[in-house]
Amino acid sequence: MVALLLPVLLGVAGIAIDMGNMYMTHTRLQAAVDAGALAGSLELPYDPDLSKGIVEQAINDMVAANMEAAEVTSVEAGTEIRSVEVTAQAEVNLLLMGILGLADQTVEAHAAAGFNKLEVVFAVDNSGSMKGTPIDMVKEASIALTDLLIPDGTSPDTKVGLVAFRGKVRLGDDAEGFDAGCYNADGSRNEGIHEDFMDDYWALPYYYRSRITLDTCSDLPEALALSKDKARIIASINTQTATGASSGTVIPEGIKWARHILTPEAPYTQGGDKEDFRKIMILLTDGDTEDGECGGPYRAYYRPNNYWTNAYFGSGRNDAHCEDAGVLNADMLAEAQLAKDAGIEIFTIRFGSSDNVDIELMKQVASSKPGTDDHYFDAPSVYDIPDVFKQIGKQLGWRLL
Repeated sequence: MVALLLPVLLGVAGIAIDMGNMYMTHTRLQAAVDAGALAGSLELPYDPDLSKGIVEQAINDMVAANMEAAEVTSVEAGTEIRSVEVTAQAEVNLLLMGILGLADQTVEAHAAAGFNKLEVVFAVDNSGSMKGTPIDMVKEASIALTDLLIPDGTSPDTKVGLVAFRGKVRLGDDAEGFDAGCYNADGSRNEGIHEDFMDDYWALPYYYRSRITLDTCSDLPEALALSKDKARIIASINTQTATGASSGTVIPEGIKWARHILTPEAPYTQGGDKEDFRKIMILLTDGDTEDGECGGPYRAYYRPNNYWTNAYFGSGRNDAHCEDAGVLNADMLAEAQLAKDAGIEIFTIRFGSSDNVDIELMKQVASSKPGTDDHYFDAPSVYDIPDVFKQIGKQLGWRLL
């Protein structure tokens, strides 16, 4: 009986071993091909039509590094805009199934990666200290990244928006439930200095009153809802000048409205489901989150002042200053957490000279992986800004499709 069954038992065992080898080889190959596709996608900004061999070389190097026995058989432009598709194969050592003709002795794996299914909002500090070369460099870098995400003559499944902030944010007429204009932290319309503080305003000597601009809204660019219209996006980016009467740098308002634009619920409904889209906020600022009570070169020593037209004073609050680390800093971290809870990745860029407190706050706001600062960037000079945006762009290509 044993003698009769032995060939059958050996055959079953052989097939089981062969199937295990096929499974293990395919698993290793798929991981290698995934890594290769991701590595190739990061080079798409420099080889968008795969004609230079840069993408292919990156793929071959990464596949070989992960599985030396693998052979890349195909590298092609993907069906998605700005994507690459990779196919590879590897031989499997078979004991029995190959002899019996039950299986091929090679396995194949396929992967695609690239820049698609993205929703990106630029949240940019437009306070007066950004005017001139800094804001010009930010616009240039933002447009270059938009070119990468939405190449000319294509219609990728990618959308871009903008929030330009100072002490508040200005909305257009496309925010549901809000008229066009600037808004306070509590959602009320900003009309300059709150009525509760106007007695203080009129009590100031004329010399100081003449230095206060009650309208610090009209020079602030309007927020742009998520759009696929490249011309409209670039036109919106170019409205930023960082000139006109300022009202401080209130970063939590920039984060809050960027979150509203990226989530599909009103007041902005252009965003897709977070399960379908990778949602990105790129936050750039050159200052503390402040209202003019923190000292520094832009402090106003008379009260009220232009800063009292910001989103917090506009809500009737006068407790959002810098004491005890500041309500504004606490609110900034709280708004960042709300964005992360909504499935939004935050990249932060700290431009100019920064103290350790500012740097640590921006690192806390960023969505960096544990033990890293991969979503935080320091740009000491205006000329560092384009390179930082390129580095972020490369990370946006790190996505399997």
